[in-house]
Amino acid sequence: MDTQNPSAPSRARSRVAAKNHPNRDPEAEPGGGLLHDHTRHTTRFTVIGNHLSQHPELSLLAIGLATHLQSLPQGACADIKFLADRFPEGRDRIAAALRELEAHGYLRRERRRIPGGRIVTRTVSCNQPKQHRTAPARRAAPPAHDTPRSEKPSLRAVPQPACPSPGLLQKATDLLAGLRRIDSRLPLSARDTGHLAPGVAAWLERDVTPTAVRDALTADLPPDGPRHPAAFLAHRLTDLLPPPPPPFRPLGAAPPAVLHPFQDCDGCTRVFRAPEPGRCRDCRAAP
Repeated sequence: MDTQNPSAPSRARSRVAAKNHPNRDPEAEPGGGLLHDHTRHTTRFTVIGNHLSQHPELSLLAIGLATHLQSLPQGACADIKFLADRFPEGRDRIAAALRELEAHGYLRRERRRIPGGRIVTRTVSCNQPKQHRTAPARRAAPPAHDTPRSEKPSLRAVPQPACPSPGLLQKATDLLAGLRRIDSRLPLSARDTGHLAPGVAAWLERDVTPTAVRDALTADLPPDGPRHPAAFLAHRLTDLLPPPPPPFRPLGAAPPAVLHPFQDCDGCTRVFRAPEPGRCRDCRAAP
């Protein structure tokens, strides 16, 4: 009964051997190294993968920043200025950490156009690294004479004439159609001409001669010509619109009468026009 079994181990082995735990130093003294005092979370927690928390290439700042971003609610602000105000690291270090996360697939930044035309940057935090494809190399630009026009921007509204008569609009249309004869870099489609014609008519309606309108539209063009001729002309028609002419008065005619404000008569409370308060004409004539 007192005979011991020499083949039995002196004590039970640990379930996880030291050779299976890469972060454990097998030569460390018993009781040394990292210990965990865990409490199970039931609310307000975020699951972070070891592929991020133990990433072999990311900096500690990038790992911490990714952890913070994954813990934020949907729609939270996550731009560089906000993060620099939130943490003691400066903008440069935070920007570098964001680039690290973007390069390893933990972050995406997308530019979107919102209603109203403004462009904003949307930050997408990924809890699993996404594989990004390398952007294809840009093709060499074709020769200048074969360069296609890029997508046309929406044309801005142009001034409108007070009396858009058919004859005035036809005169404006002919003026625009003849611009390509003056400068071949100003080709206009029929649709663009119809959009711009009211703006030219508004100039002609203000006693601006057709020659003066052509000079205003074709003077000081960019060396290579405008990228979008119709948008360029719409801009000039709107921003360079001259003021309306003064009312016509024949030479030698008397100037128009001055219209004085209404006054209450001090004698009979009658309303009359005069430059200053006082009595009306009948009260001044009465004894």
